[in-house]
Amino acid sequence: MELIIPFDSQSDSPLYEQIYQYIKNEIRRGKLEAGSRLPSTRILARNLRLSRSTTQMAYDQLLSEGYIEALPCKGYFVCKIEELVEVRQKGGGSFVEPGDTGKDRYEVDFSPRGIDLDSFPFNTWRKISRNTLVDDNKEMFAAGDPQGERALRTAIGAYLHSARGVDCRPEQILIGAGSEYLLMLLPQILGNGRKIAMENPTYKQAYRVLRGEGYPVIPVDMDRYGMDVERLACSGADVAYVMPSHQYPTGIVMPVKRRQELLAWAYSGADRYLIEDDYDSEFRYKGKPIPALQGMDRGGRVIYMGTLSKSIAPAIRVGFMVLPEHLLEAYRERAGFYLSTVSRIDQNILYQFITQGYYERHLNRMRALYKGKHDALMTGLKELEDRFLIRGEYAGLHVLLTHRQGEAEERLVARAAALGVKVYGISGCFIQPEANLLGSTVMLGYASLSEEEIRKGTKLLAKAWTF
Repeated sequence: MELIIPFDSQSDSPLYEQIYQYIKNEIRRGKLEAGSRLPSTRILARNLRLSRSTTQMAYDQLLSEGYIEALPCKGYFVCKIEELVEVRQKGGGSFVEPGDTGKDRYEVDFSPRGIDLDSFPFNTWRKISRNTLVDDNKEMFAAGDPQGERALRTAIGAYLHSARGVDCRPEQILIGAGSEYLLMLLPQILGNGRKIAMENPTYKQAYRVLRGEGYPVIPVDMDRYGMDVERLACSGADVAYVMPSHQYPTGIVMPVKRRQELLAWAYSGADRYLIEDDYDSEFRYKGKPIPALQGMDRGGRVIYMGTLSKSIAPAIRVGFMVLPEHLLEAYRERAGFYLSTVSRIDQNILYQFITQGYYERHLNRMRALYKGKHDALMTGLKELEDRFLIRGEYAGLHVLLTHRQGEAEERLVARAAALGVKVYGISGCFIQPEANLLGSTVMLGYASLSEEEIRKGTKLLAKAWTF
């Protein structure tokens, strides 16, 4: 049998998918009858002037769904489909339904948690994904290493050493589906009965996870250099969660002296640790990124954590934790039986993305893109400088605006909303909201906005905040 398959050159669907879809539809409509023999993948590839791997991928999909069967030494044949179940999607639509982004209610949303998904390297990711699945690699679907694939851990370790000054071996790295999962492993590794100090204000998601794991969490106020070490010493905590490279939400970059003081605090106790959350250190717009606190640690007291949510995309759901050497045995005994929560397929894609140079190029491109947005925001905020103190403008993806005359946060948010602009009060980041020492402060994130939207938003804010 000869198949003439009409390809749509304007379609975004790859050729193998068009072949698969055409044959599937012909079978379902009865145009290809049960028992009919299909051309071999080699002959079909020759007739369509395609590579054999393309036709093989189409046939493999048809085989997996039961539309055709392969008989040894005979070829491919159409199956009976009376009892096949076709899964239909209700009402058309997409697998991913659009969420409530706020754009229906606001003209400009300065979300501090957004990133620029329009610049995600879709073509590169698609190509690597296809290459990962083109061969029948059975091992890819096995459980894999509980810590994450060694090749990926090696690649991440090399990147952390060159870009962040982190000193570690692949054996010290754990790969998990986001920082939340990795934080949930800490009770097994460190044991219960710990008291954890957190900067106040802080990243509330980490606070919720640690509280959910049963840890008492003690808020420690900050000064202009970061967590106050004297207050930390008086807190009774034996673990401190800090973000030294770019504190969220204040934007403070902790100087070397304060980092040394934190390390001295950790060394002064028999079993004290620092959890370093290095969530967005890649984005710095003045000078070079400051090396990680972990690189200064000579006593094995820093647990380093990072994620790819900001640098690639939140949905990648890949985080990593670097344990001190002496905690590895505790991890293997108490938590080493947990299987990795990141599929080997995703790990392989990410490994290739890093080792083939795509990640570095993507970061360089995003730094330039975000710097352009940052500069547009700072230019647009000049009109507000007489009324607001602007902070955190040299790193990360958001800035803080504090009203010089002490205008209430709620009023700032409400007046902006009245003109269609969404801004975010800092009070939601305090462990104890009543202890908010920055009561006249709002956050403006700019990563998910275009430069045109940023300029529009700042003009509206200048009008909204004219008291």
